Amino acid sequence: MRQGARPVTTVLAFLVTLGILIVVHEWGHYRVARACGVKVLRFSVGFGRAIWRRQRSPDDTEFVIGALPLGGYVRMLDEREGPVAPHERDQAFNRKSLGQRAAIVAAGPAANLLLAVLLYAGAHWIGVEEPRAVLATPAAHSVAERAGLRAGDWIREWSVDGEEWQPVRSLTDLRWQVTQAALRGDDVQLRVGDRDGRGARVARLELAALGVRDVDPTLMRRIGLASAFSEAVMGEVRAGGPADRAGLRAGDRVLRVDGAAIADAAALRERVLGALRDGEARAMQWEVERDASVLTLEVKPRVATEVDPPSARIDAFIGPPPEMVQVRYGPLEGLAHGATRTWEVSTLTLKMLGRMLIGEASLKNLSGPLTIADYAGQSVHQGLAYYLGFLALVSVSLGVLNLLPLPMLDGGHLMYYLWEGVTGRPVSEAWLQWLQRAGALVLLLLMSLALSNDVARLLGLH
Repeated sequence: MRQGARPVTTVLAFLVTLGILIVVHEWGHYRVARACGVKVLRFSVGFGRAIWRRQRSPDDTEFVIGALPLGGYVRMLDEREGPVAPHERDQAFNRKSLGQRAAIVAAGPAANLLLAVLLYAGAHWIGVEEPRAVLATPAAHSVAERAGLRAGDWIREWSVDGEEWQPVRSLTDLRWQVTQAALRGDDVQLRVGDRDGRGARVARLELAALGVRDVDPTLMRRIGLASAFSEAVMGEVRAGGPADRAGLRAGDRVLRVDGAAIADAAALRERVLGALRDGEARAMQWEVERDASVLTLEVKPRVATEVDPPSARIDAFIGPPPEMVQVRYGPLEGLAHGATRTWEVSTLTLKMLGRMLIGEASLKNLSGPLTIADYAGQSVHQGLAYYLGFLALVSVSLGVLNLLPLPMLDGGHLMYYLWEGVTGRPVSEAWLQWLQRAGALVLLLLMSLALSNDVARLLGLH
């Protein structure tokens, strides 16, 4: 039953996500249009055949839910779209001032960004469980390794200039701040101690030298913050696997591999992966502590050919879950943090789009409805705070994307109004038609690319 329930939950979470974001976006247009005295004919969530309709009287707004829930629209009284009775002309959209029209168009994306602020704040008010900012062994040759960081270091504060020190609430918080700094090309200073808070020192992450242009799955590994600290203790051992055949048991503490001391689970996993040489897995000598005794076992991983590229596996869990902390903010602090996070995600989204446009970032970063649905389902299973954070992220993306200066998007209409404000005349009907066609083509290409990326991710090709 559980396996069958997950796809259903994913679909429902996806539909709820779309419904909330579309309603809020169109509600922004609707409320500002009404405030400006524009008559709204229809408020539709979804396209196609209406599966639900409500209208109190012929003169009121018709509220509709369409069969295809992949968007929405607000239809306003407009002389360019049909005849308007003389007594209603002052309520037509095209009769309103340039500032009012621009405000109505901008209100949809603005509503999504405001929603993101509230959602991020709500997630922080509820609180989320995140890994404590205690580092695992940094990857070899990473920025953290060069900075002298090691397994068990607890990061307490961070700073860009060494003056305005900020607290590090969790490893997730640290990764976010470091990612932002790397994209800006800033080095970061860290105040570090051991897991008990002793031995305080300052370490410097030289991020500018990385020349980061893109956020990819390898970034945190190159920086050296890929995982949280976890002790080198064996977890569940699969029956019949290499670990089981070697005599390893759950609870065994690994002390050394081939004579080298093992600091934590991350270092042990690296040793296992490093056992693969020229397509063959070599045997390793492990020293493990079990019931106050030290045993020496020979462990030979298998070659996992079901993954690309092939890797060494011992078919056992290495390391217990990392220590978690509850990250929660007060009312005002949570709201301020929500506004800050919305701004940071907005600017990051714009930077990534700009880099994709000029070829500095991969177009594989574009995601479509399948990826959104998958992440929606995952976040729901993690809890309300995680789902709110996911919903905020998508809301920011929707708000930012709609502000892009592409015809058919809100940003394209704002560009028309900018032209009108500068020249004193609106864009001609002939130009509008050509621009709309070009915009439709660009959007179709972007949607096709996003969908193909989704399929490639599901097939494991990305």
